[in-house]
Amino acid sequence: MKVVFIGAGNLATHLSEVLHNSGFQIAQIYSRTKTSAKELSELLNVPYTTHIADIIKDALIYFISVSDNAIESVSNRINLNGGLVVHTAGSVSIEIFSKKFENYGVFYPLQTFSKGHSVDFLKIPIFVEANTQDNLQILLNVAKKISQNVYIATSQEREQLHLAAIFCCNFVNHLYHLSARVAEQSGFDFNILSSLISETANKAIVSGNPKYVQTGPAVRNDTKLLQRHLDLLSFNPKWHEIYSIFSENIKDTYYE
Repeated sequence: MKVVFIGAGNLATHLSEVLHNSGFQIAQIYSRTKTSAKELSELLNVPYTTHIADIIKDALIYFISVSDNAIESVSNRINLNGGLVVHTAGSVSIEIFSKKFENYGVFYPLQTFSKGHSVDFLKIPIFVEANTQDNLQILLNVAKKISQNVYIATSQEREQLHLAAIFCCNFVNHLYHLSARVAEQSGFDFNILSSLISETANKAIVSGNPKYVQTGPAVRNDTKLLQRHLDLLSFNPKWHEIYSIFSENIKDTYYE
């Protein structure tokens, strides 16, 4: 199965590599940035181009794996005779392709990706959607080659899942950053919190509902300790506000 990747960022790098290792023929890499295109092409030992007009026309699937706000402009510049065109975004509707391509869909791996940091694709949920049943079956077959967790999801369902992912991934990671900054105030680095982070995440997963394993001063309604923490954060109004908002929301959840 001949595949073309349009984009060479974090997700494209991981997805193209796992497809390549699973026996798919990655026929070409396109990126407007020569450095990223060349880097991925050398990793997979496949040709690359930085000219969108030079994208080959005989692939079965074209993965558009670029930033959300670039999907439409990139797809509008592609001229294809056939093939199934899919994007890999969480919050972009399948309808973005409806006036451009005959065969189109979505192939969304629900995971955070960074170049150089390996992931186990077998465990990653992949959500697919397509404009016809035949195209859907193609995407299901591809997804099942690389993952044990494959689902059909509408654009509306996928958008909600992406929103959930923002909370549990992007926001939580930013809180990790803030916690590291706070720990530095007492002379310790971020690694001192690693055991706590692992146990918290594991408890949330095992419980099936993080609400049931919430701990801390807010869920206990320990007003004195909450105020003490707010006093400690008085040097940074933004952090003070974040602590206050989270604490109030936790209290609202458990004392409604």
